[in-house]
Parts: sequence; C-alpha cells; structure tokens
Amino acid sequence: MAATTHTVSNQVPPLVDYDVFAADRALTDAVERHLAPELLAGARDELGELGRSAGSAQVQRWGAQANEYPPKLRTHDRYGHRIDEVEFHPAWHRLLGHAVTAGLTDAWGRPGGHVRRAAGFLVWTQPEGGHGCPLSMTHAAVPALRTDPVLAAEWEPRLTSWVYEEGLRPPAQKAGVLFGMGMTEKQGGSDVRANTTRAEPLSADGEYLLTGHKWFCSAPMSDGFLVLAQAPGGLTCFLLPRVLPDGTRNAFAIQRLKDKLGNRSNASSEVEFDGTWARRVGDEGRGVRTIIEMVAATRLDCVLGSAALMRQAVAQAIHHCTYRSAFGGVLIEKPLMRNVLADLALESEAATVLALRLAAAYDADTETERAFLRIAVPTAKYWVTKRCTPLAGEALECLGGNGYVEESGMPRLLREAPLNSIWEGSGNVQALDVLRALQREPQALNAFLQEVGRARGADHRLDGAIKDMLTELADLNGIEARARRLVERMALVLQGSLLVRWAPPEVADAFCASRLGGDWGSAFGTLPHSMDLASIVERARPVAP
Repeated sequence: MAATTHTVSNQVPPLVDYDVFAADRALTDAVERHLAPELLAGARDELGELGRSAGSAQVQRWGAQANEYPPKLRTHDRYGHRIDEVEFHPAWHRLLGHAVTAGLTDAWGRPGGHVRRAAGFLVWTQPEGGHGCPLSMTHAAVPALRTDPVLAAEWEPRLTSWVYEEGLRPPAQKAGVLFGMGMTEKQGGSDVRANTTRAEPLSADGEYLLTGHKWFCSAPMSDGFLVLAQAPGGLTCFLLPRVLPDGTRNAFAIQRLKDKLGNRSNASSEVEFDGTWARRVGDEGRGVRTIIEMVAATRLDCVLGSAALMRQAVAQAIHHCTYRSAFGGVLIEKPLMRNVLADLALESEAATVLALRLAAAYDADTETERAFLRIAVPTAKYWVTKRCTPLAGEALECLGGNGYVEESGMPRLLREAPLNSIWEGSGNVQALDVLRALQREPQALNAFLQEVGRARGADHRLDGAIKDMLTELADLNGIEARARRLVERMALVLQGSLLVRWAPPEVADAFCASRLGGDWGSAFGTLPHSMDLASIVERARPVAP
C-alpha cells in the first residue's frame, strides 16, 4: 500500500554541498573590504576551502552526531583511580581538529589574522557551534599570557599551532594545545571579586597551590586553564595545567557536567581544586586587569558565534522558501513571507558587518582602534547576541512544522541561540560595562563617535538617530536604569553607520527605515512594503554568485 499511496512531493531538498563562505555576500564583501589586497587571494583560498567543507554533507553529519551523542564524564578508571576525563564522540574531535588545522586559534601577529580568523570562525561554526568554545578560549588566552613574557614564550607557540592533538599529556610533548577558562564561582557568578578560591604561594617564585571550586569551567579536557583565585595580594590570574611537567595529573576534580539547554556537544563542568598547582600570570591583585583582554576577545567570539547562527538560520529559511510551494505559489514570492525573510536577512547582515569591523580593529591595533573596541565590543556583544534568539525562532517558523522537527536542524539552532548572550557576561553586565567606559574612558566614546560620524549626512534617519543618542549620552543621571535602552541605541546607530557606508543601497535603506526611522514592528516581517525586499532576500540566498 505504501508504494502506491505514500508519494513524497513539495518537500525541500537539503541545503548541502555548497560553499558556506562564497554564498555569504555580506561576509565575502567584508573580507574584501578589510583585508589588504596582497592578502585577499590567500584568504579567499583558505576560506573557500573551509566554506566548502562546512557545507558538505559529511560535516553536517558531524555536527548532528556531536550533539546527538554528548560528552560523558568518567571520574574513575576500572581500578578506582581518579582520572577525571571527558569522553567525546569522534565527530567532536573531527570538527575541532579541522578547525585547529584551519588556523582558527591563530590570529595574533598574523597579517590580517583577526579578519581571516573571524571569517573562518563565522563559517566553520555554522554546522556546529559547541566546539567553538575551546577554539575561542585558546585564541583568547594569548593576550592574557603576554603579560608574562616567560609564560608567553612557553605557551603561545602551542596555543597558535595548527596541529590538533587530543588527549592529556605533558604540554611539552604536544605540538598544539587547547585552553579553557575558570572564573565563575557559585556564590558570585559574574561578580568574580566575590571569588573564594585561595591561592597559597610556594617557595618557587610564581608558583601557587589553589584550593576551591569553579561553578562553570568550560572544555575541561583542555591542556591548560586561566583561572582567578584570591592570593595574599588579592584576586589574581593563574595558569593551571591539567598535566604537570613530570607527567602526573594535576588535582582537578570534575564534579559533574552541566545539563544545558543547548550547546550540548560542549562539556561545561563544575570542578574542585585541592592543592592544585598553578603559575601566576601578572601581578597579585591584578587578576581582572590581566584576564580582561581574554574576556574582550571571547566576547567578540560571542558576537561572531551569534552572527554565524543567524546566518545559518537565515540561509535555511530562505532555502526552504525558495523550494516550498503553498497557496498557489512558491513561498519566497509571497509578499508577506518575503517581508519576513528580508527582515531576517537585514539582521544577519548587520551582525556580520559589525563583527568583521571589530575584527579589523584588532588587526589595526592603533590607539584609536583600541579605544573603539573598548566600547564597541560590549555594545555589540549586548545587542547582537540579544537579537539571535528571536531571529532563530522566526527562521524556524518559516519552515512551519518541519522546522519544529529535530531532523531539520532548526531546533538545535534555537537551543543554541541564547547561549552567547549569557556567556562572558549577560546583557546587564555588558550594558554596565559600556556605562563604565563612558564614565571613565572618554577616549573610548570619542573613538566610537568618530566611527559613527563617518556616515553622517548620508541618511537623514541615521542623522536623527545619532542626534537622539547624543542627547541621551549627555544626561547620565539615573543612567543605570536605562542602560539597556542606551546600549541598544548605540548598537543600532553603529550598525546603521556601517551599512550606510558599505552595504548595497537597498539594505542600508531598509535598515535605516526600520531600525532607525521608527517604522518597525515588534516582530520580524514588518518592513515598509515600499522597500526593495526582493533584492535583499536574493542577496542573502545561500547560492554562490
């Protein structure tokens, strides 16, 4: 009976075997814009190879498998010895290994390195986001370690290596290593100054024994960790290796793995230290200042991770609507669906353009660009990661009931979406950090205003939004209670200024009309109908030009 009655029709072919990089016009334009001409050919080759791999059926299977078979904790071996190891599905190692060998932990000091890495990170984490966590922390550990030239000389070549070696061994015996981070404790959360983990100095200079806990310690199978603990001189940063130089295991008891909403391929753990050996990074009492550059870099990766998820969700939605027919026509040709898709595409492009602009500022590394990053990173982290969840939900809805089924991959995107708004400081933490910069670092605001001002006069709606923002910035009384609104306005003005300068006219026009001009509803799909919505959707369609 099934052979004659079960006819499959009007089903969408899978979005597979395509070049994730080449099909992303916003991203390819950003790479060409921010890289020097002599670097472009090599970058295109690298990113094209990565993009074709990311779009392959094989890598998409790896992403599904890594989440379907999450990591498992083994605290003891068969004889009762404490081993504290986490076992991952082979797909996890394949994803992580491919990323490392593509240079996604190597950006510092490499010409155009941050833009190339940012684009690669945005491409490669689309099929699976969880393994981006150890990639991000390994990359971000470099600036923190550079506060101690001896530690940097020892560890940086391994952190930036393009060689992936799984398993716990003495770091000196490995060609490449991965790093994690442990800051949060259960009594303090984001308030790391409330940490109680103790660090007792040993006779050897710079060596300590740590006693305490970490409520969140990501990627516990990494080779080393940057952690915060209370030394005699105050809160201090430490480098804690999993394996000691003599080959024995450091005291690092994994109490359990977190059972998370999403990000299930990645092991997030609770760990206990009991006489755990570590080396001091930076001076005693300056732990937050030492680790802040690492936090800034991981916050940028939160922006990149959300931009990647947005792009994949939009690509899936547009692909589905290109092939699916309903009510007498293809969905993508229906005016209301086209409005939804165009609105989603605007949000995705604005996130991508902003993320790559931040990466370019890291590459430039001038005083002005460093000041710009001080305020632009928490601003972008606040807004882009906040927009990710509603976008993922709306993109899922474009697939109808099919989008609510696990096989579509959309539920995994939706579960992953809230993550980056929480990690490395929630929305309130980001907003308060922006206020801190506004009040204490006038050069940061000046750099931000200079960047935004480059587009002044190009669009009246942007000019009006800049004026409103300046009015709000002039009155800092009671500003904490309205910090979110201010930071949202700053983010939208920054995105608008970048799109007016660099995006196609139809994209910039629609963004300014909706996000800055006041003609925007509370849900996606409320763009002014007079906009060139078809061109916006076509630009975002996941097909290489």
